[in-house]
Amino acid sequence: MIEHRAFFGDGEKLFAFPTRDLIEELERVTGFGIGALFRRFRTSDYSFKDVLQVLRLGLIGGGTPPRQADQLVALYGIGRPLSESFAVADGVITALFFGTEESAAGAVTNEDDFPAPLKAAATGDLAVAINAAYQDVTE
Repeated sequence: MIEHRAFFGDGEKLFAFPTRDLIEELERVTGFGIGALFRRFRTSDYSFKDVLQVLRLGLIGGGTPPRQADQLVALYGIGRPLSESFAVADGVITALFFGTEESAAGAVTNEDDFPAPLKAAATGDLAVAINAAYQDVTE
C-alpha cells in the first residue's frame, strides 16, 4: 500500500488511498478525475475543497475513522493558513501518483521469494527460463 505520513493538526498522521473506491469517491466529491486533480495541484489551480477532500479521504484510507477524519479536517484544515493544508494534501496526492521511498523499499523482495521462471530468466539463459516457465505452468 502506498502511504504518506505527515504532521497534520495534532500529530503525525497516516494518509493513503488503498482502494479504488476511495479514489473514485475523491473523483466524485471533487468533480475531477484523478489525473485532472493531480494536474490542478501541480499548476496551483486547485480549490479549497480539493485540498480538504484529499486530506479527509486520505486520512480515512490511512485508518482514521470517518468521523474523526471529518473533525480533524474541520479543526485543522479550516481557519489555518492554506499553505499548511496544501503542503500535506500535495504530499498525499504526489505519493498516490509516484509512490514513496518507503513503498519502493517495501517492493524489494528477497530473491528467494521470486517465482522460478523469474529467477531462471535472471540467469540470462533462455533455455533455463523457458524450462522453468514450462514447469511452472504444468505443475
